[in-house]
Amino acid sequence: MHPNRPFDHSFYMKILQLCIAKNAFSCGRQVHGNIITSGFPSNVHLSTKLLVFYAKCMTLRSARKVFDEMRERSVVSWSAMVSGCCQNGHFEDALSTFVEMRREGVKANQFTYGSVLRACTSSRCFNAGVQVQGCVEKGRLAGNLFVQSALIDFHSKCGKMEDADRLFERMTDRDIVSWNTMIGGYAVHGVVANSFRLFCLMMREGMAPDCFTLGSVLQACAAGGTLLQVSQVHKFIVEWGFLYYKDLTGSLIDAYAKCGSVQTAHHLYRSMAEKDLISYTALVNAYAREGKYGNEFLDVLKELVCMQLEVDDIILCSILHICADIASLILGRQIHVLVLKRLASKDVAIGNALVNMYGKCGEIKDATHAFAEIQVKNVISWTSLIAACGRHGFGDEAVALYRQMENKGLRPNDVTFLSLLSACSHSGLTGEGWHCFTNMIRKYGIVPRAEHFSCLVDLSARSGQLEEAYKMIQEMDIEPNASLWASILGACRIYGNTSLGKIAARHLVGLDPKNCTNYVLLASVYAETGAWEYAQDTWSCTNKMGLKKDPGYSLLLPTKKRIALLQHC
Repeated sequence: MHPNRPFDHSFYMKILQLCIAKNAFSCGRQVHGNIITSGFPSNVHLSTKLLVFYAKCMTLRSARKVFDEMRERSVVSWSAMVSGCCQNGHFEDALSTFVEMRREGVKANQFTYGSVLRACTSSRCFNAGVQVQGCVEKGRLAGNLFVQSALIDFHSKCGKMEDADRLFERMTDRDIVSWNTMIGGYAVHGVVANSFRLFCLMMREGMAPDCFTLGSVLQACAAGGTLLQVSQVHKFIVEWGFLYYKDLTGSLIDAYAKCGSVQTAHHLYRSMAEKDLISYTALVNAYAREGKYGNEFLDVLKELVCMQLEVDDIILCSILHICADIASLILGRQIHVLVLKRLASKDVAIGNALVNMYGKCGEIKDATHAFAEIQVKNVISWTSLIAACGRHGFGDEAVALYRQMENKGLRPNDVTFLSLLSACSHSGLTGEGWHCFTNMIRKYGIVPRAEHFSCLVDLSARSGQLEEAYKMIQEMDIEPNASLWASILGACRIYGNTSLGKIAARHLVGLDPKNCTNYVLLASVYAETGAWEYAQDTWSCTNKMGLKKDPGYSLLLPTKKRIALLQHC
């Protein structure tokens, strides 16, 4: 621009648009300062551009100040203010601005409606959204494609899929956004059949899907689809050239894994030219669900270091939970080192995962140390350490932790009490166990589940109070499950109570007739009391039914041979 030629509105608006595109906050403020100090007369268009700039740069207060100082406001200005409130998470302000706009007599455009409906969805104001829908249907934009898609999205995200479907069926013209909204809505709500049906209908009507469509369909398949459906979507992805979208590959890995084909998921991961954290997390979680932790899984873990992936707390939590499940202290300690190296600060989820891992590996001191390092402990933190103490026979310590937790003002949940009852059962703390059970019901109003009764029955049975345990089963409000009767039968074997053992075995066989362990326990009850003939008959019965007891096994981890996870490639 010529140095002697004065700046015009167009020039300032172009500079501000460039600042918005580059997220150049300081430059934009300098431009605004220049406008003010030079006495340049602003107009509605330039003020609106300034408003948009501040809203995009997440400084809503400045945007509001520009808006309030505007002498003249257009529908674009109002829409920009409503949108800015939404972008910055001020959804109630967005709704109040829309109401103010209506009072001023300004008619909303499609972008205003899109923003205010998003505000209703995010703030869970369904009634307000219905009122906005009434405004739409009374106005000139009832048939606008953008607004119709926004209304479908609103009803879908509020869980009103029938209303969303009704709106969708009324549409005379549909674009990719409206199709994606419906397919994605059904996928989120787990209605797999409808999601896949709409996907097929969309293609039959000649509408080509995009990566968002395919991602939603894969999400539906992962939620409850079949391996055949995943394979069909995979075929479409390859044919339409979407295979190199990393997000889609991650979704494919997740869908294959959740439909039971971890090997295909692993092959897909290996075929990726550039692996990312999304696909890596999907594969690790796949192995975690399947419980398969062989050499292939260890190779995947090593890639965490080899590829120098920017790990986050989610993936590290997943791996720590896997280490806990397989009780691998060697791997767990190395992941702990990764946590210390890669994460600037540990959140409570990471701290809880470390407590759980060390607890399941039998390292109570390390679990206690990890617990102490959690700055803001929640109920999961306390429950994890209580469970760790109880699992390894430290019942008194578990009860002491429960009392500390109460003194801190934290409210225990049903899982906390389940861990406590289990701890009391394993440590023979009958009185403490009953006290905890009474507190759970009377003090905290928690309705006991079958698992709580199972622990309580086990607690009584282990202390020899078999008749009391049996009476409890008869009087409780819920239907006894196999775990309850197994506790009784196991205690009958220890204390030689054949008559009650027969009753427990009869119920067990009725609940789980193909479980060989039930017959083994009954045979052991007979054998303990010297009734060898009955024991032999029980064994013969299992042979006739073709039942075989799974052999027991122990997992031995070498102390000298180390798994070098953190060794650089």
